[in-house]
Amino acid sequence: MIFVSSSACLVCKMLCLLQAQSPFETTWDSIDKRPIPEWFEEAKFGIFIHWGVYSVPAWGPKGKYAEWYWHDMQNHEGETWKFHCKHYGETFAYQDFAPLFKAEMFDPEHWADIFVRSGAKYVVLTSKHHEGFCLWPSAESWNWNSVDVGPHRDLCGDLSEAVKARGLKMGFYYSLYEWFNPTYRTHVERYVSERMLPQLKDLVVRYEPDLVWTDGEWEHTSDVWRATEFLAWLFNESPVREKVVVNDRWGKECRGVHGGFYTTEYGHGNVQKDSDHPWEECRGIGASFGYNRNETVDDYTTGKQLIRLLVDTASRGGNLLLDIGPTADGRIPEIMEQRLLEIGEWLRINGESIYGTKKGPELGVPWAKTTTKAHRLYVHLVDKPTGRLVLPSDIGVICSVYTLGSNPRDNLHYEKTPEGFVVAIPQWRDDESVIVLCVELQ
Repeated sequence: MIFVSSSACLVCKMLCLLQAQSPFETTWDSIDKRPIPEWFEEAKFGIFIHWGVYSVPAWGPKGKYAEWYWHDMQNHEGETWKFHCKHYGETFAYQDFAPLFKAEMFDPEHWADIFVRSGAKYVVLTSKHHEGFCLWPSAESWNWNSVDVGPHRDLCGDLSEAVKARGLKMGFYYSLYEWFNPTYRTHVERYVSERMLPQLKDLVVRYEPDLVWTDGEWEHTSDVWRATEFLAWLFNESPVREKVVVNDRWGKECRGVHGGFYTTEYGHGNVQKDSDHPWEECRGIGASFGYNRNETVDDYTTGKQLIRLLVDTASRGGNLLLDIGPTADGRIPEIMEQRLLEIGEWLRINGESIYGTKKGPELGVPWAKTTTKAHRLYVHLVDKPTGRLVLPSDIGVICSVYTLGSNPRDNLHYEKTPEGFVVAIPQWRDDESVIVLCVELQ
């Protein structure tokens, strides 16, 4: 059977509650026992935002991350340096972009409205990328933050307020390391003590985020980053200790092993298909996280493809964190807004088959994916069906099968055979993205 009994779920929740009431020690054995708050797995769909000084040049070679502009400038044989010299000149330093990052068109209420209409349930903003520029008034980053220079505005605070006001969860991405910070490069222990840990705690206390999404961990172990020390504080003492969710990027040995939910990036990661551990796929609509002016419409994933990606991710038990790259003046590019709204229109009709679901049984055909919730099995037809649709006989007793969104309800014929339940397939149109069948069970 696919479904877990309610009594078993109650026992699991009670055990998790008892664990959550115990103080967490500064060891991975202790930290890893903390249950991930339920809201995260129920949400299924979030919005990632890469926005910073790199949004001014907003350029990278096709297939590359534009937010790595400063890093890639260092290669004087590479495309980024050649682009930089041609358009800005050899003497124009990366830091000279900061005053041009003005965000004068930034409307956090409009952003929040787009996110709500997309059907997303949480938002993760890059508070600080590997360049070290902070989108809040960090005392540890004097004159290299969005209040001291550029926008002269607390971007983290303004967006957090707007997002929470619309009922969404708010989180922050934070890069543990910084490419060219002299203290980091010469004395990493001092950097962690005097900059990284104070900044992380400041973000948590100041904005009370629902999610802390770290990155840039790969050069050192979690001991060097003092990760378990921070996480013990976060889970024991911080104002968000009961609700906050974290990922697995806390040291070069951690991904897919320690922390909170596991992360994959453009499909690359340590998550196994049969893993029951909470996980999340993150990727951009194009090939870059930060806005890349070098990308054309052909480089962007279509709305249909993104909906199918969301379905595939949910069918394997994961969340999708889909990235947008705003412009330096604070606008979400129209093509990105359009993609988000297209996803939202599909979720408006079919969202019950995504939100709060668990992964379902594999049906042995590439054109059908499944999710489950309570006494329902959802079958997502992600491509034109070829062959029969057969559901496993051990799913239980079927009451009815119908297509979500059909009015009046489109009840479908089904019959039990030695192979399982054979279900009639509704007519497929070439303009379909994903058709969802709901199988009601006793």
